[in-house]
Amino acid sequence: MKLRFAPSPTGHLHVGNARIALANWLMARRHGGEMWLRLDDTDTQRSRPEYAQAIEEDLRWLGLDWDGMLRQSDRLALYAAAAEKLKAGGHLYPCLESEEELAFKREQARRQGRPPIYDRAALRMTAEQLERARANGKTPYWRFKLSGRTVEWEDGVLGRRAVKLPALSDPVLIRADGSFLYTFTSVVDDLEMGVTHVVRGEDHVTNTGIQLDILAALGGAEGAIRFAHLPLLTDADGGPLSKRIGSLSLRQLRRDGIEPAAITGYLAGLGTSRDPYPAAPRALVEGFELSAVSHASPRFDPRQMLALNRRLLHAMPFEAARPRLPEGAGPEFWEAVRGNLDTLPEARHWWEVVQGHIAPVPQPEAREFLRAAREALPPEPFDAATWPAWTEALKAATGRKGKALFLPLRLALTGEEQGPDLKALLPLIGRARALARLDQAIAA
Repeated sequence: MKLRFAPSPTGHLHVGNARIALANWLMARRHGGEMWLRLDDTDTQRSRPEYAQAIEEDLRWLGLDWDGMLRQSDRLALYAAAAEKLKAGGHLYPCLESEEELAFKREQARRQGRPPIYDRAALRMTAEQLERARANGKTPYWRFKLSGRTVEWEDGVLGRRAVKLPALSDPVLIRADGSFLYTFTSVVDDLEMGVTHVVRGEDHVTNTGIQLDILAALGGAEGAIRFAHLPLLTDADGGPLSKRIGSLSLRQLRRDGIEPAAITGYLAGLGTSRDPYPAAPRALVEGFELSAVSHASPRFDPRQMLALNRRLLHAMPFEAARPRLPEGAGPEFWEAVRGNLDTLPEARHWWEVVQGHIAPVPQPEAREFLRAAREALPPEPFDAATWPAWTEALKAATGRKGKALFLPLRLALTGEEQGPDLKALLPLIGRARALARLDQAIAA
C-alpha cells in the first residue's frame, strides 16, 4: 500500500488539509504501507518556497512523518514525456480559443438550454489552420479528449460512484505557456510512483472520473489505484467551512495555543460514530478504518476541539508542560492552574497573577470587610490549610458567607472573578504580596 498527501504550496495548511493528511498517514501506518509527501507546485504564479517550508513544519508539528518526498517542479521532463505519449495516441489536441471566446460559447449554450461544455471545435481545425495561427503568434493550449464512457469505481468512503464523461468539458492539461495542470501531473505522478490508494476530499469526485480516463490513456491498469473521498467539513452551523478557513489554519491554531493532539484527535473522530478524544497520531493508528467514516459532511466545531484541548491540559504532567511555562514556574504552580486553562499560553496570565502585578479592582462596598481580612491574614508559612482557615475566621467574625465572603477576596488577590482554587494560589502569592494587594483594594 502506498499513499500520498499532495498539497499545493500556495498557502498555509488548514484543518481540512490536516484531516486529509491525517487520514492518509493513519491508513498507511495502519496497513504497513508507505506515506509520501508530494508538493504539487507546478502553479509557478502562486507557489511559494515559504509555504512549502510551512507545510513540512506544520505536518511535523501535528506528529506526521513521511517515507519519501518529491516536488512536481523537479519532474517536468516526466510530464513532457507523458504529454507526448498522449499526443501520439490522439488523446491531446491543440486549442486556440481565448477565454472571452469560451465564455461567449458557454453563455450561448445556456441561452439555448444546452449544458455549457466545450464543443470540441478545435478538433475541426486543420493542420494548415493551426500552422497559420502559430505563424501569426498564437500558441495553443492542449485539451484531453475524454472518452464517451461512464467511469465507475467503488469508493473507499462513499461507496459506488460514477462520473458520466460526455457531460463534462474536455479538460485543459497544458496551458499555452507550456505549464502543466494538476489534473494531468497528479495522474502521471500517481502512476509513476506506484500509488495504490488516493484519499482526498469529496470535491475531487468529478476529478477522479476524469483522471481515471487519463490514467487509462497512459496505459495504467484498471483498478491499479483505489480512491476514497472524505465528505467536506462544514462549520458548526452546517455552512461552508471555507468562509472561516483563515482562522482555522494550523499556523493560527498553533499561535492560539491549541495542542496538536487535540487537533489530530478531533479530526480523526469527525464523521465517525466514535467520540473524539485527544491523541497524537500514533495513538490513533490501531482501529483506524476509512469504512467507519460517514457519507454525511461532519461539522467542525472549534468549541469541541477546545474542549479536547482542555481535557489534554488538565491531564498534562508538569514535565510535559515545563518547557512552555514561564521561567520559575514549578510543579505547585502547574497543579494549581492547569484545571482552569483552555490553552497553555493562558498559564502566563496566572503566573503574572501569583508573581507579578495586578490592577486593583475598586470595591468601595467591601472596604471594611477587606480591612478585617487584612487584619485576620494568618502568619507565614502559607500552605493548603491557610485559605480555609482564613476564610473560616472571617466568616465567624463578619457573618459573611458564600459569594459575599469569597468574591471580594478573590478580586483583591487576583483581579479576577473566577480562576484556580485560592487554596492552591494563596501560598504561591505569599503573605507580603497578599497584604499589598489588600491594601491596594482598600485604597482603590
